[in-house]
Amino acid sequence: MNLVDSERRVLSGMRPSGQMHIGHYHGVLKNWVKLQHSYDCFFCIVDWHALTTDYEDVSLLSKHVQDMAIDWLACGLSPSSATLFIQSQVPEHAELHVLLSMLCPLSWLERVPSYKESQEQHQGRDLGTYGFLGYPLLQAADILLYRAGIVPVGSDQLAHIEFVRDVARRFNHLYGREPGFEVKAEAAIRKLGKKNSKLYNSLRQAYQEQGDSEALDTARALLKELQNITLGDKERLLGYLEGGGKLVLPEPQAMFSESPRLTGLDGGKMSKSHNNAIYLRDTQEQVEEKIKRMPTDPARVHRNDPGEPARCPVWPLHKLYSSETTCDWVQQGCTSAGIGCVECKQPLIESVQQDLQPIQLRAAEYEDNLDVVRGILASGAERARDEARDTLVEVRQALGMNYR
Repeated sequence: MNLVDSERRVLSGMRPSGQMHIGHYHGVLKNWVKLQHSYDCFFCIVDWHALTTDYEDVSLLSKHVQDMAIDWLACGLSPSSATLFIQSQVPEHAELHVLLSMLCPLSWLERVPSYKESQEQHQGRDLGTYGFLGYPLLQAADILLYRAGIVPVGSDQLAHIEFVRDVARRFNHLYGREPGFEVKAEAAIRKLGKKNSKLYNSLRQAYQEQGDSEALDTARALLKELQNITLGDKERLLGYLEGGGKLVLPEPQAMFSESPRLTGLDGGKMSKSHNNAIYLRDTQEQVEEKIKRMPTDPARVHRNDPGEPARCPVWPLHKLYSSETTCDWVQQGCTSAGIGCVECKQPLIESVQQDLQPIQLRAAEYEDNLDVVRGILASGAERARDEARDTLVEVRQALGMNYR
């Protein structure tokens, strides 16, 4: 059984929809690249999630998965620093999903905010399926399977993380009470040694009797640092600390990204479905053509009309890609009508092209060596399965399914 430090483990995933755009890069991938050097990261291509809305046409699914893997690697995700894998290559996701579905109230799924929102976004598709209704529970299984304590998300995903926490809490409440739990927990305390046992008991008392949250954090840190106790005892002591049973599935915390949500070419949210994106592998000619046809401040009907950058869809891209000097030049030139919109866009075109070039060179190398990409994903799936199997041993035992 591997010892898991949930507070240092990150799980996140993306639904494969083809090649990735600069919104994905600045909104998610750059953050992932940073996290992989500080945390134990698992990044998953969630192909089963793609089926929840696109189950009727799977002709491009394999290609989309391949494109996503290439773009991840080209952007700097490294198999030596993070575990990269495909969800369906770790069937334990499905097993935990089924087991959690037995205890998840139907009303919990129906109240997830994105359920009705996503139905409205995909009008015209038959989404009256369990897969679509149950995808938040599959997402919960994705996270809980690796006992990940951290999930990087945008603010619009907070409800999903709260749902995962609710599911974990319900599982631990129902099944964390192993036979003789208190006796085993007290025995585990004695194994801590005289000094640490006394400290643990005083912190537990302060939390349970006075609600001292600092005492709870200190006790958790104490258990985290100890190397001379088993994973089972550590989980018992974490559960005993909070007045519950054995902590089988840790509750994850959301990690909010400071990355910007990128504006699309039409001023709306950048999205493949809206056909308003600059893709990471767009040619220099495609980048130039897309930026040149971007709408600008509607107040600038004529060249001599002054404008306001805040009203222009091009301005957010300048703030992201252009230097401070260029941004000042744009601000001054636009508000005074000193520069035209075509002139304003030229330095942006050059900056985007320059920024994408190293990514595109790396992507081309992976496109020419697809066996390398497949090998990386296969190795990642193997490591992910090892971790997943360990979790399911604990889950099956908690459910009384320890037949072996």
